[in-house]
Amino acid sequence: MRRVSVFGSTGSIGESTLDLIARRSDLKVAVLTGGRNIARLAEQARVHGAELAVTAYEECYRDLKEALADTETAVAAGPAAIAEAGSRPADWVMSAIVGAAGLAPGFAALSQGKILALANKESLVTAGPLLMAEARTHGATVLPVDSEHSAVFQALVGEDVTAVEKVILTASGGGLRDWPLERLALAGVADAAAHPNWSMGQRITIDSASMFNKAMEVIEAHEFFGLAPAQIEVLVHPQSMVHALVGFCDGALMAHLGAPDMRHPIGYALNWPDRADLPVARLDLATVARLDFAIPDPRRYPALGLAQQIMATGGAAGAVFNAAKECALDQFIAGQIRFTDMAAVVADTLENFAARADIGKAPGTLADVLDIDAEARALAEKTGRARNRSASGAV
Repeated sequence: MRRVSVFGSTGSIGESTLDLIARRSDLKVAVLTGGRNIARLAEQARVHGAELAVTAYEECYRDLKEALADTETAVAAGPAAIAEAGSRPADWVMSAIVGAAGLAPGFAALSQGKILALANKESLVTAGPLLMAEARTHGATVLPVDSEHSAVFQALVGEDVTAVEKVILTASGGGLRDWPLERLALAGVADAAAHPNWSMGQRITIDSASMFNKAMEVIEAHEFFGLAPAQIEVLVHPQSMVHALVGFCDGALMAHLGAPDMRHPIGYALNWPDRADLPVARLDLATVARLDFAIPDPRRYPALGLAQQIMATGGAAGAVFNAAKECALDQFIAGQIRFTDMAAVVADTLENFAARADIGKAPGTLADVLDIDAEARALAEKTGRARNRSASGAV
């Protein structure tokens, strides 16, 4: 019986993971963690017989405790409890907590020396070298769960990574991909949170519209696969059926195709190194009929240019970038800045941080990463407020 844990179980990735786990009789759920959706977290814990359920919010402890009072599931609350839960024995751990909050439990899970299925983009963006070194120290395996990185990972099975000329990550373009450039500043939260292909949470869907999610994935590919920045390209692919392509030195281009369903990359990681039947739609290319690709417009998606800057700078730049991105997204959702201001807030924060500290110096520990994160968030908050004032009530 394999023990599995799901961090971020009430989100879209967590729900898809549990859907696959429920179809197996050889898996035992050790830990489930969530946020404020206590009713759903408790329901998941009941259905899957979780040994431990943890909410990230200490004030939600009593509600979760009462909801599971008649079960054998232990209950805990708070960030420290989630980090500690990462250390509990498990053969396979899904890291699907969104944001920097997923760092600590992910690092803790590596101490088990087993498999970390990584859906938390921030882990590699903010602390890629530290994460991979921690995995090597404990003999743990990190498997990518983003559909693009899973696609690259699968295309490289049996291949020599030194034979790779380039990797192409595809992007849907998000819900605003067809908006005129001059209207982007007027886009509201509902506009940016409507995805044409995927059903995801609000934050990741807005990140798709701004392509900050793709900028994160470019940095992830750089860290995970050891690729040079010039080897990583992005193409807008509206159908979201080609997830990534790998170009080799002999001119071959290997593409990974599949229906837009996150249960595929999750299932691949859950069954790795084998493949197993998955409840996903099979792709009918005759019905699809056409696949479109386009070079992303840097004026529409300035986040991609920032990703190149981050990879060139290295060091603490990834942690600053992520913190500023999260703050800018918070400010947009709160109506404090415009959609088009998010990239400007991130760029200004990077510049302000570099003026105060050596942004190219690599953080030596996870604590250093979290300190940088806190400082960058403070700078981004200040930057966003200044931009809000200068907009003179435009948002």
